[in-house]
Amino acid sequence: MWSVTYPPVFNLTGMKLGKCLVIGGWLLSIGAAFAQPLQVELDLSATEVISQGQTGTCWSFCTTSFLESEALRLTGERHDFSEMAQVRVIYPEKVERYVRYQGNHQFGPGGLSHDVTHSAAVYGLVPQSVYSGGEGALGHDHKVLDRKIKGLAEKMVKAEKGLEAASFAQVDALLDAHLGPLPASFEYQGKSYTPASFRDAMGIDPDAYVALSSFAHHPFGAPFILEVPDNHAQGAFWNVPLDELESEVHHALDNGFTVAWDADVSNGGFSFVDGWAIMPETAATRDQWEGLAAMPEEPVVSQAMRQAAFDTQENTDDHLMHIVGRATDAQGRRYFVIKNSWGQGNPFGGRQFVSMSYFRHHTIGIMVHEDGLSRPLLEDMGR
Repeated sequence: MWSVTYPPVFNLTGMKLGKCLVIGGWLLSIGAAFAQPLQVELDLSATEVISQGQTGTCWSFCTTSFLESEALRLTGERHDFSEMAQVRVIYPEKVERYVRYQGNHQFGPGGLSHDVTHSAAVYGLVPQSVYSGGEGALGHDHKVLDRKIKGLAEKMVKAEKGLEAASFAQVDALLDAHLGPLPASFEYQGKSYTPASFRDAMGIDPDAYVALSSFAHHPFGAPFILEVPDNHAQGAFWNVPLDELESEVHHALDNGFTVAWDADVSNGGFSFVDGWAIMPETAATRDQWEGLAAMPEEPVVSQAMRQAAFDTQENTDDHLMHIVGRATDAQGRRYFVIKNSWGQGNPFGGRQFVSMSYFRHHTIGIMVHEDGLSRPLLEDMGR
């Protein structure tokens, strides 16, 4: 364990409360929302929170952060990987898929974690210092790029020649202009690499990562195609009961593995500004939470409750984040600690504390290294 001085802590109204310093973990005082301190018992992050800027590429920021923690676990070294290299690989595939489906397919900047592991498999990884992906002084801004590439894709659908090479040359030229051409080789820390050899040097095996979810409209103990729009590549998730999904995340963390997390965040209980994600039952609004003597009580989330929220589209695939640790409050309630790619603009440097009720209700899916899963689940999966 190590000593950590966390960023200044604020209460709900923004009043600065000061810093906390603890040996062997983080002791956090979070104002009215947490009347008692939170003890962070696990932190497996490799890099600090960064911002995805004005882009819809949380899938790459989350999963790249996840792979950075994987590289730390596997090699003992911290490295900062390029998020935009994965975007540059995936965007042409999205265009081709959209055109082959004659425009009747999801097309946009979103994606899921398996897009990054696929990119790592077919291309590799590169350091951020080698490929910044068009990042400007104010960060990434894809508003123009997204509009132009959608226009090109639609033009290709309407063209008589369809998937002609010249049209794809325009796609590549547009991406190169906004993100830059991908390197075929590079120098890093005094060594020469290709993207594939760098991936291998980091210990990353894309085939070793598995996706899990929990939905009752598919059989448990089998893979299924998750029906969310940004699953444009039709990636499969292994379906497990809800209790097992939660326990597998705890198992992974306890054994040194972080988790990529896809969740609904379009609800009143998710507050990046305040640094939490909870399902309040005692209080209905943020103003009410401020006056409580402790964190509000949360409902017990069942499989049926979760399924109903997905079926009615109360829960949607909104945002991918990176589960890097776990915390406990004075009442013994547990929280997952996440990195959120909305930047460092909250009291905890961009991290948030996710209650177990929130995780159970709002999770869409997760990704984890197969070695982080329990032996019984691996046997069920035939891995």
